Amino acid sequence: MRKVIWVSIVLAAFLMAGVCFAQPKGELIVLQGAEINATDPAKYNSIPESNFALAVFDTLYLNDEKAIPQPRLALSHKLINETTWEFPLRKGVKFRNCVTMTVKDLMFSFDRALDPQTKTFFMPFISTIKEVKIIDDYTIQIITSGPDPILLKRLSFSLFILPADLFQEKGAEAFFKNPVGTGPFKFVSWTRNDRMVLEANEAYWDGAPKIKRLIFRPVPEVATKIAELQTGNADVITNIPPFLVDQVKNSPNAVVQSVPSGRVMFLYINCLADGPLKDKRVRQALNYAVDRKAIIDNVLKGSGVQMPVNLTPLHFAFDGDLKPYPYDPAKAKQLLAEAGYAKGLKLVFNSPSGRYILDKEIAQAIAGMYNAVGIETDMKIHEWGSYTQMLTGKRLQDIGFIGWSLVLADPDSTFVPYFTPESAFSYYSTPELKEKIMKGRTMLDEKKRAELYKEIQKDIYEAAPLVFLHQQIDHYGVAKRVQGFQVRGDEFMLFHKVSK
Repeated sequence: MRKVIWVSIVLAAFLMAGVCFAQPKGELIVLQGAEINATDPAKYNSIPESNFALAVFDTLYLNDEKAIPQPRLALSHKLINETTWEFPLRKGVKFRNCVTMTVKDLMFSFDRALDPQTKTFFMPFISTIKEVKIIDDYTIQIITSGPDPILLKRLSFSLFILPADLFQEKGAEAFFKNPVGTGPFKFVSWTRNDRMVLEANEAYWDGAPKIKRLIFRPVPEVATKIAELQTGNADVITNIPPFLVDQVKNSPNAVVQSVPSGRVMFLYINCLADGPLKDKRVRQALNYAVDRKAIIDNVLKGSGVQMPVNLTPLHFAFDGDLKPYPYDPAKAKQLLAEAGYAKGLKLVFNSPSGRYILDKEIAQAIAGMYNAVGIETDMKIHEWGSYTQMLTGKRLQDIGFIGWSLVLADPDSTFVPYFTPESAFSYYSTPELKEKIMKGRTMLDEKKRAELYKEIQKDIYEAAPLVFLHQQIDHYGVAKRVQGFQVRGDEFMLFHKVSK
């Protein structure tokens, strides 16, 4: 009997130790190139904000690293008919204030995101949702206005779930000062332009994170980020410039993880304002004047691939037969002359600094190429937050450097925001182009849909509403002590399974 008691005590001690060892521990510091603009997941519009939202909140589905939607707060889905999707919900999920998630929270979150008064940047992604119905306490149906072949991908990106009662009790302003979600981490504090501090949600439905504290810091200066990594003051850094990759690789305490990005880089062209940019010939000249190969070889040190449109090969129906605009300064000058600008013209050239890999440097290189064909540029460098506000407020003057990520790995998630007039991101649209884009988002026949998107790509290429540049190859610095971190082509960083 005494032996049984001692065995029980030892076993209990062992189990307690196991529980102890399973507890979150340590601190992970992540340096990104830009600060977030808001903690409201209905209003984010950049990768830093997405990474915050993915840590604190949850979605019904979430794309994996191959852009295939995987169940999260939904257990599965069933297509009842062409416009009705049914989702059984995961039971026992709790918000970090220990309140259990119910269909009420989903209905509130959907209604808020779909309400025009919310002014979500991503209304174009969710505008196909016509109605959400409660079937029972843990089942909902989503009815779309027409067939929607990528609804699951939309749910992976645009609709984070909020606690209805707490939000309505506190109001939006107070709630987002201390946001509450069902995600793997809990919000602790945010000091703008310094750090965002999160802690492990040990009651997370998918198991407690391995890291106790997660810190996001906005550090646009590349040299500072690398120094912080090499001295042990950072664990993950983004946007390592290609010419510094070897320096990080040779570091005794860090490695480089690289991945072909779903992000494509291009220049906005303001086709809304009266002036030379309304002329297709001028826009085509802007494309012919850019030596993309020289930028990739000399500025990016090979870390890029020329693109003919604002999609990448990671996107559904990417047209690999469409070739990028060739570098042809003589053709650029000819087109400018035909448009009435033989003596040249002057444009404001906007760019962020530190948000993307060598963004300012690439913009400056392009400005030099424009000057060579008679396009004088007035270069203006902006802080990321003010730059995005200018862009989405339709206040961009002339042209501006920007990137667009993989998002849903589907042309819809690029073409709708950029080429339909209702979108905050759109500076170009025609009725014919919009009609084709909206048709594409309702076609369930994958083959016919691919054919239509290739036709749209040719239309966009010819119209040249953007200056198409390159697909990025991303380089991340990761401390050797970090385990379980894996870079993704969509630039999302997930830390639930990461340890150190």
